[in-house]
Amino acid sequence: MNERQWNWQLWAGFLLCLLGFATYPLVFAKFPITRDVPWANFLLFAVGGVLCFLGLRRAFGQQQRYRGKIAGPILGTLSLLAAGSFCFIVFHMTKQLPASTGAPRVGQKAPEFVLPDANGNPVSLDSLLSRPLSNTQALPKGVLLVFYRGYW
Repeated sequence: MNERQWNWQLWAGFLLCLLGFATYPLVFAKFPITRDVPWANFLLFAVGGVLCFLGLRRAFGQQQRYRGKIAGPILGTLSLLAAGSFCFIVFHMTKQLPASTGAPRVGQKAPEFVLPDANGNPVSLDSLLSRPLSNTQALPKGVLLVFYRGYW
C-alpha cells in the first residue's frame, strides 16, 4: 500500500500562528516586556509561517508522499490572516486613542489635585507651590506637570 503521510508541518505552523494570535491578550499583555513590543508573538508567527511554508512546499512538491494539497492553502491563508490581523491590531488599533479634550493645555493653570508620589505619599499642587525651593528658599513660580498616556 502506498498511503500518503500526514503533513505535520502544515498543522504545526497553523497552530503556532493561532497560538501567537491568542496568547497576546491572554498571557503576554500582562507583562511589560512582552506587552510594549510583542516579540514573543512575532516569534510564534515567524516559526509558524516558516512551518506553513515548508508544509506547503512539501504538499505540492511531493504530492505522492504527503497530504495537504487542499488543506495547505486554506491553513496558510488562515495563518496569514491571523498574523495580519494581529499586526493591524497591535500597530494600528492600539494607537487610536481618543483625544484628551479635558487635559490642561500648555501654559494653562492646572486644576487642584492630590496624587500619590513614588513612595505612596499624597502630593497636592498646593503643597508643591507652597514648599520653598531647597537651594534658594524662595517659593516656586510654577510646577512642571508631565502626563504619560499609557495602557494602564
